[in-house]
Amino acid sequence: MPGHLGANRLDRPRGLAHLRMMLRSALTVGLWTMASRVLGFARDVLIAAALGAGPVADAFFVALKLPNLFRRLFGEGAFNAAFVPSFSGLLAAEGRAEAKYFAEETLGVMVFWLAFLTLLGEIFMPQLISLIAPGFGEIPEKFAMAVTLSRITFPYLFLICLAALASSVLNGVEKFSAAAAAPVLFNLSLIAALLWLTPLLPNAGYALSVGVLASGVLQLGLLVLAMQRAGMGLRIPSPRLTPRIRALLRRIAPGLLGAGATQLNLVVDVIIASLMSPGTVSILYYADRVTQLPLGTIGVALGTALLPLLSRQLRAGEAGQANNTLNRALEYGFLLSLPAAVALIVCAWPVMFVLFGRGAFDAENVRLSAQALIAYSVGLPAYVAVKALAPGMFARGDTATPMKIGLATVGVNLVLNVVFMVPLRHMGPALATSLASVFNAVALWVVLYRRGHLTIDAVLHRRAPRIVLAAVAMAAALFLAQFWLFADPTEMRGLKWFFLALLIALGMATYAAAGQIFGGFDLRESMRMLARRRT
Repeated sequence: MPGHLGANRLDRPRGLAHLRMMLRSALTVGLWTMASRVLGFARDVLIAAALGAGPVADAFFVALKLPNLFRRLFGEGAFNAAFVPSFSGLLAAEGRAEAKYFAEETLGVMVFWLAFLTLLGEIFMPQLISLIAPGFGEIPEKFAMAVTLSRITFPYLFLICLAALASSVLNGVEKFSAAAAAPVLFNLSLIAALLWLTPLLPNAGYALSVGVLASGVLQLGLLVLAMQRAGMGLRIPSPRLTPRIRALLRRIAPGLLGAGATQLNLVVDVIIASLMSPGTVSILYYADRVTQLPLGTIGVALGTALLPLLSRQLRAGEAGQANNTLNRALEYGFLLSLPAAVALIVCAWPVMFVLFGRGAFDAENVRLSAQALIAYSVGLPAYVAVKALAPGMFARGDTATPMKIGLATVGVNLVLNVVFMVPLRHMGPALATSLASVFNAVALWVVLYRRGHLTIDAVLHRRAPRIVLAAVAMAAALFLAQFWLFADPTEMRGLKWFFLALLIALGMATYAAAGQIFGGFDLRESMRMLARRRT
């Protein structure tokens, strides 16, 4: 027993070092992701003012959906989940040269198959649009525009999937900044295209599509330079299905559904929305964009930083440390995502009014998108929990279980979409996605718990209900304040951004104070944790 206690004391500094490492990495990714999301808001504000929620907007958002789906699946999901543990293991066991050679093998196969897939997409684009937006077929002009814009944007798939490989290599050697900063170029490219190319092309949809393609070139270029600076510049060999590549592909295939269930659910939403009244696709897009700010900043940051750390801990036989890491990831994810969800539910109308309520985006668009935002926000903590729980399986090389859960999640989402389609209209796809994400998170947790890979510790047990109380207090303050601040929108004019900032500041201050009072978290402890340097 004394030896065991001594070992725990020896392990504690190492556990704190691992925790600080994860937090610093997540903070790096989160800050860059926050910058990207803020620029994304600026981009969407301009798009909403120029296009509103009309047919051109619907066509462009569908054209963006296909390559963007692959970006999220590969950049934030299946490829990263399958590649990083293998790459990190080779790096630790056999050295940098062998890990680099594995990355080059992967690159050779990816270049060949992505080029082939891109060519197929360009040829069969009308069939693809009929599949993901069947309702567009009833309006020939809208369908034709969606096909043309999609053919412009589709090569982005090739570029961004190669960028995903570069990002995974950089994450594997713990260089997170460039990979996290690359999406900033996406938003800058679209903003520039909208402002400068629109007068030269038939409409803003064409300009934005060209901007998507240009952003892929810029992102890949940035990441190639970052790899060279990290000493991981890759050559492109002839494609060969070596044993390691076959093992990687076996992991990727099920992971496409396991890690990307949320993204596949959003595709189901588009299919259903295309069958509804014109503009529904756009309404759902704008609402989803708002929820992507906390999801990207918190969920993606946690998932990106968590996977390499869990992989190292499990390879070193540190199961206890891995359990502690998962608990802290869940705690910090819940700590940040719950107030974000509650705030967006309570303040949905002011948020949509301030962000998008101008130009072609009229009062009715604001009302409808605010309702969709409420429905999407219900599932926000579950979205983040999935990003924290899935690495617990991926780090163990298990992509089959998340695949099965992902398939079940897509099925749940489809059934709920059909059930909600008529009574809830535009809110139906959003609420179905949220409830399906809750199912996904619960299923992942149950499997991890039954396998003994995740045991909720006393700290999380104690803090979780107190975090809920703090969020309730914040909700009450925001509910009362918004009626005073946004009592007469017609008289606000240039002050609406100030009032929204005031509302956000009030919510943050109330949540921080209530969290301290109820004991949900300790701000001083969190700040000290972030300030400590790795020893």
